[in-house]
Amino acid sequence: MLPGVLRDSEAAATVAKGCRRREMSHFTSEDEALLQSMLRQLLQSVKEKITGAPSVECAEEILLHLEETDENFHNYEFVKYLRQYIKNTVGPVIEEETEKYTSAQNQSEISGYDTLVQHLTKKTRESKEYREMMHALKNVMMVVVESLINKFEEDRMHNKELDSKTKKERQSGYFTDNCSDSDSSFNQSYAFMSQEQLQLLTERLDPIQPKEVRQEALQMLCFAPPSDILSSENWPNLRKHLTISLSDPDATFSEKILRFYAKTFSSSPFNMTREVYTSLARHLELYFLSGEHSLRISAGLDVSNTDINRLLKKVRLLNEYQKEAPSSWIRHPEKYMEDVVESTLSLLSVKHEPNHPACPDFLGPVYFLALLDIKAVWFKKWTHAYYSRRVVLRLLEKKYKSLINAAVQQCFDYFEFCKAEGNKSSKVSGFFHSQHCSEYLCDKQNFSYTGQELQYIYFVHSLCLLGRLLIYKEGQNLFPVQLKNRKDSVSITDMLVLFTQLIYYSPRYPKTALTAHTDSYSPEGLVMEILQVFCDQTGCVAECLYTDAVIDALLHPVQSLLSGTEVCINCLEATLFDVADILARITASEDGLSLLLYGENEKNSKDSPTAAHVIVQFTKKLLHDDLSLLSGSELLPVVKGAFIFICRQMYRTCEGLQMLIPYGLHESIAEAWRKTNLLSERVSTPVAGADSTSSISLESKNTLLWEETLLDALLNFSMTPRGLFLLHSTGAMNDCVNFMFSSLLKKIQTNEYEELGNQVIVTQMATTPMGAVALQSSGFIKALVTELWSLLECGKDDLRITQPKSAPVDPIDQSCQKSFLSLINLLTYPAVFELLSKQNMPNKPVYSFREVPSDVIDIIDRLIILNSEAKIHSLFSYEQSHIFGLRLLNVLCCELNTLLLLETQYKVSQVLLTAQEENVTEASEGPGVFIIDGLSVERNHILVRINLIGGPQERILPLRALDKGSDPYPWPMFSSFPLPKCYLAGIPRKAEFRQDNDLDKLLTLLKSPEKPTGWTENYRKQFCKVMKARSDSISGPVLAELIEKFVSHLSESRTDCYFSTGNYKAMEIDVKKESLSSVQQLGVEMTVRYGKYLNLLKEDAENGLCFVLMNCEKFLKQQQRTVVSSLCCLQERYAGYDWFASSIFLIMSGDRERTLTFLQQFSCLLVSAFLWLPRLHLSIHLPITTVEYGIHPVYFCSAHHIEMLLKAELPLVCSAFHMSGFTPSQICLQWITQCFWNYLDWSEICHYIAICILLGPDYQIYMCISVFRHLQQDILKHTEAQDLQVFLKEEALHGFRVSDYLDYMEKLEAIYRPMLLKDMRTIRVQNT
Repeated sequence: MLPGVLRDSEAAATVAKGCRRREMSHFTSEDEALLQSMLRQLLQSVKEKITGAPSVECAEEILLHLEETDENFHNYEFVKYLRQYIKNTVGPVIEEETEKYTSAQNQSEISGYDTLVQHLTKKTRESKEYREMMHALKNVMMVVVESLINKFEEDRMHNKELDSKTKKERQSGYFTDNCSDSDSSFNQSYAFMSQEQLQLLTERLDPIQPKEVRQEALQMLCFAPPSDILSSENWPNLRKHLTISLSDPDATFSEKILRFYAKTFSSSPFNMTREVYTSLARHLELYFLSGEHSLRISAGLDVSNTDINRLLKKVRLLNEYQKEAPSSWIRHPEKYMEDVVESTLSLLSVKHEPNHPACPDFLGPVYFLALLDIKAVWFKKWTHAYYSRRVVLRLLEKKYKSLINAAVQQCFDYFEFCKAEGNKSSKVSGFFHSQHCSEYLCDKQNFSYTGQELQYIYFVHSLCLLGRLLIYKEGQNLFPVQLKNRKDSVSITDMLVLFTQLIYYSPRYPKTALTAHTDSYSPEGLVMEILQVFCDQTGCVAECLYTDAVIDALLHPVQSLLSGTEVCINCLEATLFDVADILARITASEDGLSLLLYGENEKNSKDSPTAAHVIVQFTKKLLHDDLSLLSGSELLPVVKGAFIFICRQMYRTCEGLQMLIPYGLHESIAEAWRKTNLLSERVSTPVAGADSTSSISLESKNTLLWEETLLDALLNFSMTPRGLFLLHSTGAMNDCVNFMFSSLLKKIQTNEYEELGNQVIVTQMATTPMGAVALQSSGFIKALVTELWSLLECGKDDLRITQPKSAPVDPIDQSCQKSFLSLINLLTYPAVFELLSKQNMPNKPVYSFREVPSDVIDIIDRLIILNSEAKIHSLFSYEQSHIFGLRLLNVLCCELNTLLLLETQYKVSQVLLTAQEENVTEASEGPGVFIIDGLSVERNHILVRINLIGGPQERILPLRALDKGSDPYPWPMFSSFPLPKCYLAGIPRKAEFRQDNDLDKLLTLLKSPEKPTGWTENYRKQFCKVMKARSDSISGPVLAELIEKFVSHLSESRTDCYFSTGNYKAMEIDVKKESLSSVQQLGVEMTVRYGKYLNLLKEDAENGLCFVLMNCEKFLKQQQRTVVSSLCCLQERYAGYDWFASSIFLIMSGDRERTLTFLQQFSCLLVSAFLWLPRLHLSIHLPITTVEYGIHPVYFCSAHHIEMLLKAELPLVCSAFHMSGFTPSQICLQWITQCFWNYLDWSEICHYIAICILLGPDYQIYMCISVFRHLQQDILKHTEAQDLQVFLKEEALHGFRVSDYLDYMEKLEAIYRPMLLKDMRTIRVQNT
């Protein structure tokens, strides 16, 4: 906006400022004068030492050794000047030679005796810069010394004449002091000024003195050291004389005084310069108040006018000091700073009285300051530090609030002007017209400003000042302000709304609409800077921005386009882009996102659509090209991308996605991508010699860029479980993964936040079968495995080895930790099943050193199952690499389904036992002793883990570290089963059944033949009461009876039955023809072994469990559909073991008929879909598309809501997961799939199943949130240690009791149940 006007403004400041630059090798006349002054000061300080010398030779010797004898040597201005001069001249030479010396020393090119100091001294003295410096110094000092000698003689003769004249004037009564000509300081020495001389100088500067006397005195003042002047007792009177002389009609007076002031500002401390500053500010204030200044705004301003130019120089000197003072005033008393601040604010507040005829048109000092410092840099520096900001804002509030009122008024006046012009026509008249600006740019010598231009400059200054003021709490306290022409006061919200409206009401020029704001003074550019700063702040600043009024103002153009009303906005695309930029910044914060989703007051969000609804509706219209005003615009794709990015910020979160789901935005983006993809394929190949080659190339690039934008938008849906499910429905999964992988290869996302986002996306995708397959086909897994192998076995080729690599201290070297965690994130059971199912181990006879693994099966073959000498010899770092593989195996086996798969396909236990058997010492008699090393310790731990089922108090896992002392590893090793008994915890004692009134009431309710209305609710309340009081009583037969009777009752109610089930009668004679899979057989063995340990099963329990599993499979098969898919998990049988059915079998104490009956009745309830995962395998109750994705409702429903509640209830835990690149949904899916086996003790597993059945399926979600709450401190600690995934998968949930968190779960139920149950009930029609 107005580039010509404002650049001329800067030119005016430059004219006033003058040229200060010079080359250090050339001395000007000003430099010579300055050197004379400083040399006089030095001679004055050492006068006594020199005069006391017996001879000239001794005086020279004293001067030569002055640094050794004078402790103030380095404080002399002359010495400081020389030191800085030498540093500036030969400093670069020294730095260059230092770098050369260091480089040469590294290459052993410098001999040992040639030290750095000697080398630098020699090279510096030989340099051209040094010779030129010495020549220049010698010449200038000869001139200075000669001038001092000559000046001394001239002054002596001149002072005699002055003294005689003064004597005559004193005799005539003109003077009243007792100045003696014989004792005049001018006759004593030229090298310093005594108090008598300063007294005389002060008297001669009195305005009543003749002009010639004052001019000569001013000349002497300019050559005097400022420190002598300011520290003199005559300074107060001298300051008064100088202040009055500044108003002298003769310009030479003000020029010389300003020169003295400038020298004072640059060379004196703040405690002295503040008096000079306040003096100058007071002079200007009196000048503007005196009436001499009769300029009006409407008349404009001619900078070339002599009087105006002189005034500008004074204001410029003030402004320069304003910018420099904050760097030093903190070292002085606050009163000094307050004097400077108050004198400034008092000056800027000058205005005519209200009844003065020129009052509204008064060209006050603030206009001149704005002309020189249009962006109010002085105010920014003054408010940057709290030390000064507190004083500035306190004075503004108490005495000078009119300054703020005037600034606010100026902003409103400009807005009203723009609004009025916008209503007249789309083009802006007057000095806003682009043609006028171009003419102004051509006439660079024109230094005159019209009234409108001055008003605009003051508006920019006011805007920048207010933008800075409002980001501070103390600044916000100045609001509201009351303006004369407004009935209502102006609040902070009103100001932010005004700033926002300026974005689309201020003039624009389409040619540079979406480029960087080249004109840094354009209103929309300045407003954008202010609002961007607001968006980046937190606390009270953000609270001011996050209001419905501001959001409504931002969305005004969007709402107008949606409603079809007339839009009077210049360059609509640029406006929409700026609006989208601010909205995206708001959405990036938690509070801002909440505001867009729910509004300022969530209770009112139901009355009118919130900002999120408006934005997504507008984005859909953009994608469908339904906006006629924007159709055909070249900038339309950029605007689309900007609004898609806002939506992306919302649907990356669970709560945002939940609100956007009804709009089907994923389908709109996918449709746009498909169209763009077809278009990119149809771009014609350029013909040789054709003129359209460049345009086709540009079109192709733009199309590709738009396609990548859409793919990135689709990819970000996979940040959440439900979003990933929606991404599956678009059919763009493979393309999105390919795009992500190609972006990673190109190193496009270097931002840490984006990198963590990619890790989360990969983790989410690995939890689903289709996602894992897409990662495999894209080459992502191959790249991950290759990178791991290069770190583990090869090291980095680009590092030159200068010393042997140290042996790793940790089991997994730090360089491999990231790859280790990435593999853990990737290898969930769905991924492992798709990648390894029916895959044979390579087991090659020979492995080449150059043979690099490229798949997960290769990692297992080369690092885990080392069952041949060929595999061992193929590793450069056998022990380190094998430990890495064993640690990976240990984490994988924590997921019981993965353990069963690895054990049945690759006999992992036998491989480990064989390795242990071979790792023994040779003994002449009897068996050898196990060798205790890192590998044997790891194998021992894994063998115990994979062969024992149990919670934290039911099994004992050996440590993987050695103890100090005589027995470093007390845990017994073994090479065959059964395990040593020391790893089995004591058999838990059954709780003694004691009569309890609450339990009696619960059993009475259960056995009541009549079930009146409200019976279910009463039953649940009584159950909770018993759980809280005596949770140990809910176990064994009591628990079995409670859930059995309750499920039987619900299954008889049509309202409670969610699934329809056919009739099925178990027939043992039929099912005997069927056989269980190897995975199920091994699962049965593990279940029976665990049940026997718990004293729940008898010897023949294995057949009973097989009977249950086979009948369940046949029973559920009646409700399954046939699906043609390449996914391994969608082939006939359920991919995994039925841990829920096995749990019910244990609860029923091995009663197979009772278990099967319960499961049949249970299968018709909604809760069965979330507790019993095989229940919905290939189910006809789910939409065909849901079945084809291979994603279970537990993932896209339960796990999705777990992540959403976690962010609301435990934000620190949620952040810890994101920082780790891990997801709560993955670990929760693992817990739920295996019914918390190995993570909780059996009693707590029973309570988990009971609360989900009796209290509702949403308690599965509350249970997981409670677990995270229990683990919060551990999660934060392990996030810092960068092993959160390992901790959550390997460690049992120590100390967690369901009953302890039942109250907390009930609180969650009161808040979230309506939403959760509503969503859970939609799984049958989940094809959104």
